[in-house]
Amino acid sequence: MEQKIYSMKEAVSQFIEDGDSVAMGTALEAAIPFAVGHEIIRQGKRDLTLIGPISDMLFDQLIGSGCVKKVVAAWVGNVIMGVGYNMRRAVEVGVPRKIEAEDYTNLTISLALYAGAMGIPFVPTKSLLGTGMMGGKQPFKEMECPYTKERLALVPPLKPDVAIVQVQRADEEGNTHFWGGSGVTKEAALAARKVIVVVEEVVEKKVIRNDPNRTIVPGFLVNAVVPEPWGAHPSPVQGYYNRDHEKYMSYHNESRDRDGYLKWLEKWVFGVKDRKEYLKLVGEEKTKSLLVKRHRKSIPVDFGF
Repeated sequence: MEQKIYSMKEAVSQFIEDGDSVAMGTALEAAIPFAVGHEIIRQGKRDLTLIGPISDMLFDQLIGSGCVKKVVAAWVGNVIMGVGYNMRRAVEVGVPRKIEAEDYTNLTISLALYAGAMGIPFVPTKSLLGTGMMGGKQPFKEMECPYTKERLALVPPLKPDVAIVQVQRADEEGNTHFWGGSGVTKEAALAARKVIVVVEEVVEKKVIRNDPNRTIVPGFLVNAVVPEPWGAHPSPVQGYYNRDHEKYMSYHNESRDRDGYLKWLEKWVFGVKDRKEYLKLVGEEKTKSLLVKRHRKSIPVDFGF
């Protein structure tokens, strides 16, 4: 099997194109690929469609940088502070550009990615019936069940061009371990045309094979493995580091107006060339404070027969 190790710059340049639909933040409030998002901004990718359940600040940052033409999501904002100011400016006044927003719930975006992964035309649900989600330009349809005659809402598939998966570890062939709340990470990877895996560490194949049930994405689906420690900061990665609450609060204040956001962008994205320089700016004291303090090791299991 071929090795699939790429630098962040190489992976973004080679596998993300202008106009792509990109699934990010698929583990909801954890393991959000901020390092990839910042590299997308530095490379000036344009006309992206962002797909994700709870994208947190990353979608807001990409929107504020002019990279996005459409958002397909359940929520966009700042998980601690609430509003995403760049999202609001783009929708309300077209700054830095007007964007389209396609509204999903957390459940329906999960069903849509599941349908995409399964290669089926829709997944039925009852949760949308009687809600405002069924009207207007929303993609959901309604039908009568051929078996029970019940009314059903239909969720069409989402098939991203690229899924960006932030995980704990993978081997050089892309076989990927993830633990903790994974959200719709597996569904997004299975539905996507290309998969980029960003890892805290690359491990030997035997580490993956010794715990096969923890493999969330098989290597044959993966196009690139990007070793990028702290690639999810300020969001947490289970077993490696915790959420940087202060960073969320400061971003909320700095992005409140357009000039403030541009100053934040110049310092934290354009002012550094890569994640190593970003972490120097964060500071060693801060990163040390976020490291896991109370370890909770899993109990080994026996795969013998």
